[in-house]
Amino acid sequence: MRIVLLSGGSGKRLWPLSNEIRSKVFLKLLRSDDGAKESMIQRVCRQLDSVGLLQSISIVTHKSQVEITQNYVGDDIPILGEPHKKGTFTAIALATSYYYSKMNIDPNEIICVLPVDSFAETPFFQLLHTFPNVLAQSRADLALLGSIPKSPSDQYGYIVPNINRIQDREYLSVTHFVEKPDEQQAVHLINNGSLWNCGVFAFSMGFMLSFMKNKGLPTDYDEYLLQYEHLPELSFDHEVVEKTNHAVVIPYDGTWKDLGSWDTLSSHFESGVIGSGQISTDSINTHLVNELPYPIQVIDVSNIIVAASPDGILVASKKNANQIKNKLQYMPQKPKYEEKRWGTCLVLDHSNAVHDATEAVTRKVNVLPGQYISYHSHQKRTEIWTVISGSGEFILDHTVSLIQTGDVLQIPCDAKHAVKAILPLEFIEIQIGTELDKEDILRMTMTWEDAIGLCKNGP
Repeated sequence: MRIVLLSGGSGKRLWPLSNEIRSKVFLKLLRSDDGAKESMIQRVCRQLDSVGLLQSISIVTHKSQVEITQNYVGDDIPILGEPHKKGTFTAIALATSYYYSKMNIDPNEIICVLPVDSFAETPFFQLLHTFPNVLAQSRADLALLGSIPKSPSDQYGYIVPNINRIQDREYLSVTHFVEKPDEQQAVHLINNGSLWNCGVFAFSMGFMLSFMKNKGLPTDYDEYLLQYEHLPELSFDHEVVEKTNHAVVIPYDGTWKDLGSWDTLSSHFESGVIGSGQISTDSINTHLVNELPYPIQVIDVSNIIVAASPDGILVASKKNANQIKNKLQYMPQKPKYEEKRWGTCLVLDHSNAVHDATEAVTRKVNVLPGQYISYHSHQKRTEIWTVISGSGEFILDHTVSLIQTGDVLQIPCDAKHAVKAILPLEFIEIQIGTELDKEDILRMTMTWEDAIGLCKNGP
């Protein structure tokens, strides 16, 4: 069995801590078994490892989050980068084409799809092992995992099983699905044995390949990527789940939550305050998460979430905090904080000159020891770096030199440059140009060894 983890997201529901680069799955806010803080993706990978499934997984995410994903899971797990966000069907088809054409997996192999933001206990993940047998015994095309509801909720979809046709205590036949009913309908569904839809699916690879062929989609991974930009945005639930006549569900009786809201996520915080600030004792069920260096005081306000980061500040009732997703559509902005393969960068200032089209962006850049920024150049901007701590190696137009605290580095337009940290390296970077676009980058090499090999004074 192969496990496909669907990761990423737009970063809107847990704004301002999450953004289009650092989505919610990377926020280190959950308590781990050893008392440290861990992210959703780290927790899920740890739990899959505990049940012997980590070696079977691949992760699908948007290309902008491939580097940060590697930071959290390491280099041993295949990470497939989507060129464009096209929905869960398209993402799962990408993984299927990878298994089929790149890994030459047998079409009879079972593929299990799992969202990264599921919060559950270890028995939930142990149940994944039962999918191959359940599919074989039931002869179903699709198997799902459904959580037995603890209360009526309008936040989840429901799987409606045929409780009068139990082939086996291990699974139930599925009659239909109900997407996020109101509370009254949810009570009726629960009374009739319905289950929360956990978004976990299992099927044979051949089953998914047939859907792809019927839609005229290529099953070759490289061909599929070439067509990605022009593919429609499709949901796996709508395209596959709701159109499959023979599906079964495995009931799970235990803790399961979708950590997609501040209300749900904050219930798993180790303390009421994370970061600089205080909450008064008369502020009941209120949480503060502050990534800014400025303290925040919360006095006599209950049932709210206060979240602050370089991207903004949110103060909202926990009940309605999800409304931020709609409001962000009218205030587009580039993320000010990003995590990279090599470290982090934070935008301190962005200004535009009044008399011409010149822009200036000031960033604080941190490069981890032993990590490096690839050898590259920019055509539309110059850069000035001021090293404020640490040391490293710096390449400028095929010449390598050592840099340290206090050095100021001038990088002209079109100049090829790269840096590697020896000690933790921190510098202030000022970009000046007419179009400060992320696409304005031409990479010469991707490894430090290759960059050094091009240097006139290198080894």
